[in-house]
Amino acid sequence: MPRRHVIGALAVALVWGVNFVVIDVGLEHFPPLLFAALRFTLVALALPFVPRPGVPARYVIAVGTFMSAGQFGLLFLGMSKGVPAGLASLVLQLQAVFTVALAVLLLGERPRRAQLLGGALALAGIGVIAAGRAQAVPLGALALVIGAGASWSVGNIASRRARSPQPLGLLIWSSLVPPLPLLALSLATEHGALHALSSLSAGGVAALAYVVILSTFGGYGVWSLLLARHPASQVAPFTLLVPVVGIVTAWLWRGEVPSVAELAGAAIILAGTALTLLTPPARLRRQRAGAAAASRAAP
Repeated sequence: MPRRHVIGALAVALVWGVNFVVIDVGLEHFPPLLFAALRFTLVALALPFVPRPGVPARYVIAVGTFMSAGQFGLLFLGMSKGVPAGLASLVLQLQAVFTVALAVLLLGERPRRAQLLGGALALAGIGVIAAGRAQAVPLGALALVIGAGASWSVGNIASRRARSPQPLGLLIWSSLVPPLPLLALSLATEHGALHALSSLSAGGVAALAYVVILSTFGGYGVWSLLLARHPASQVAPFTLLVPVVGIVTAWLWRGEVPSVAELAGAAIILAGTALTLLTPPARLRRQRAGAAAASRAAP
């Protein structure tokens, strides 16, 4: 992966890590399904300014259903029912495991040994953190966030298989899928939805602006581009950095003080991600070795 793509993936991890605290703020102003519906309604307003994704409609629907509606509907519900921002940022990264498994099963990808080892190490870090955080969290709420990670992974595979020549176009056009179902569910099940719409606050508007402009246009725009150009099993591990940022942000902004286990787990995640990223694939190593041999043989 070129250095500029690595930098882009790291920037996405930063934006998405902070995003969990912003979501927590937004849920103080909007019911969860309404918040998700508003997010994608605003994203869809950019439709006239982006090109068509250039892929069959089934991929647009799949990305909109799983990466957008499923992921964020379940995530927002889970957080509203008791999963703290820092822990949510951690649990959602199970999508990396689901994505690699689905990429092997459905796309025929073969992760490198070092990539598997690095992913296992990072997941061990997630386990260390979860062991110190999950005792007081309702299991149903935790299951919703795990379901959000599973839904995201299916969206990753759909985006990878689509290979859209216009990744941002795929992102925006797929945002047409979530608003109506989410809004219908919100109006049917969330009694405060109409009141929230009629009494917008500065905090709620600011949270919406962040999740739409930075998290969606910025984060998912770069993410879709990376998935279109690199194997899903190579891109997904970058998101293991998100919980590190999420926990630190929740600590500084929301007073969720990390324990020793959380700090140790974050360090393990960083080590595993570094192993995944810094070990080049075998083909690249062979190319470098061949170039070096040719250079030595040159007169």
